[in-house]
Amino acid sequence: MIGFALTLTYGRKTRATRTGDEQCDPADCLSWLDERPDSSVVYVSFGSLAALPTEQMEEVADALRSSKRPFLWVVKAPYAHQKGGNSLPEGFMEATSKQGLVVPWCPQLDILAHRAVGCFVTHCGWNSILEALSQGVPMVAVPQWSDQQTNSKFVSDVWKTGMHVEISNKGFVLRGELERFIREVMEGERGAHIRENSQVERPG
Repeated sequence: MIGFALTLTYGRKTRATRTGDEQCDPADCLSWLDERPDSSVVYVSFGSLAALPTEQMEEVADALRSSKRPFLWVVKAPYAHQKGGNSLPEGFMEATSKQGLVVPWCPQLDILAHRAVGCFVTHCGWNSILEALSQGVPMVAVPQWSDQQTNSKFVSDVWKTGMHVEISNKGFVLRGELERFIREVMEGERGAHIRENSQVERPG
């Protein structure tokens, strides 16, 4: 069992975009999840600081589309020095209009606590890991830098509550690998043990 405490405050208001639809309030994230089956949704967030390059955004987008699973993807606006980062592929919104929801921010702990979320694709920031553990959500670890690599190893090798996706020789995660790991965590034989371990590590 892992002991930890979470102290979180949420109050930030922003706008969310349903793929292929009009803008909506972030609270709609939860309403959108309410309409999805239990443990069916892939939740994706790479943290508040990262701005993924175009190539990596394309790989993630294609993996989500090909998975055929509903997804909730947090894609924040990049900072000024991150020009070109976090750009969705052309046509992605239209192609996934009935499959996914893309938002610039969401109340992450509330999302992870929702019955519809079955998997968390994460950069492995420490807070994100603790939140996922606290809600018993299995993870697909896609670390970006610094201590996230070490954090990812704890998730995959120590606690066994997720799977670590290796970076390709191109310097980013490939769509086929990411899709394969999402499927394995959510429905595979190894994923069954990961899902069980995630519940064991959940406090209380």
